[in-house]
Amino acid sequence: MKYYIIAGEASGDLHASNLMKEINLRDKNAHFRCWGGDMMQEQGGILVKHYRDLAFMGFIEVLLNLRTILKNLKLCKKDILQYHPDVLILVDYPGFNLRMAEFAHHRGFKVFYYISPQVWAWKKSRVKKIKRVVDRMFVILPFEKQFYADYNYPVDFVGHPLLDALPDSFDESDRKIFIGKNNLQGKPIIALLPGSRNQEINVILKIMLRLVKDFPEHQFIVAAAPGVQPELYQKIIGKHPVRVVYNQMHNLLRFSTAALVTSGTATLETALMEVPQAVCYKGSAFSYYIARSIIKIKYISLVNLIMDRLIVREFIQFGLKEENLREELISILYDKNYRKRMMANYKLLKEKLGGQGASANAANLMISYLNQETGRNQ
Repeated sequence: MKYYIIAGEASGDLHASNLMKEINLRDKNAHFRCWGGDMMQEQGGILVKHYRDLAFMGFIEVLLNLRTILKNLKLCKKDILQYHPDVLILVDYPGFNLRMAEFAHHRGFKVFYYISPQVWAWKKSRVKKIKRVVDRMFVILPFEKQFYADYNYPVDFVGHPLLDALPDSFDESDRKIFIGKNNLQGKPIIALLPGSRNQEINVILKIMLRLVKDFPEHQFIVAAAPGVQPELYQKIIGKHPVRVVYNQMHNLLRFSTAALVTSGTATLETALMEVPQAVCYKGSAFSYYIARSIIKIKYISLVNLIMDRLIVREFIQFGLKEENLREELISILYDKNYRKRMMANYKLLKEKLGGQGASANAANLMISYLNQETGRNQ
């Protein structure tokens, strides 16, 4: 079968690539054309556009890049028509993907959506559009199945793909290899995950770096995001005694004592790897005020949203201050009971997400639905 897959961010590239791997195991005649990244390309996808050319954050930023976005939409529509896939698989990235879903549906293509847009947070009216133009929705958060059921739209809960993507356990020799490979010190590590977009890295990393001087007994290491140029990190870090590791975020978290994490999928990855964390976010003032007026959720981090209570502290916009982060990091590092409670809650989080196998579950269901609807033998 011919699959056309669209992922617009680094996390989407990861999860789409794992889905492609599982599809390849089940469909020996699978052919992929995609918008995504290097990992999708490694699974045999013909890459039309890289996600680093697609990621625009915030309302102002979208407006400033509107011409580029419209150009990309036009290119994608034309490419889908030329490729004529058996199914269009959309991975998160709702601003772009919901437009493509509507286009593909009206042209008679089968539309699957893997990793639901966060319509439960804002723009719940989008559910009506999803019901109209998406043939099958595959969700990864436990509460999403009931959310869609309330709108009389049955979806499949497949589990969270991060449980498949995280590394196995490690021993002390692995840590020594990681330290030596990256020319690090032997001090305990505090991981800095400042986001995946240039705009947020430029703002948030600068604030994170202000804490370096207060914790000389630790080393601060930045996890570089895929597709972000090294020059950006070096320019922001300047003379701070901080190193950057590339394409090693999971390994960095494996060996970290604590982490400062920009809100997004990384907060959940950090929790699943059992690293105590503080969650950070700051955008442009205009974008923040608009978002605050329309987003109707209690928390910004996936950890707290899934558990529906405060598990990790969130420092958002004006609350993202040096003194607030310093106080929280002191608690994380030195208050044993505080760390113990956070780790216990992480364990409950894992249980709530279910076991491994999300990518395989999604691939099985997708191929089964396609076979049923096309009359092919499984």
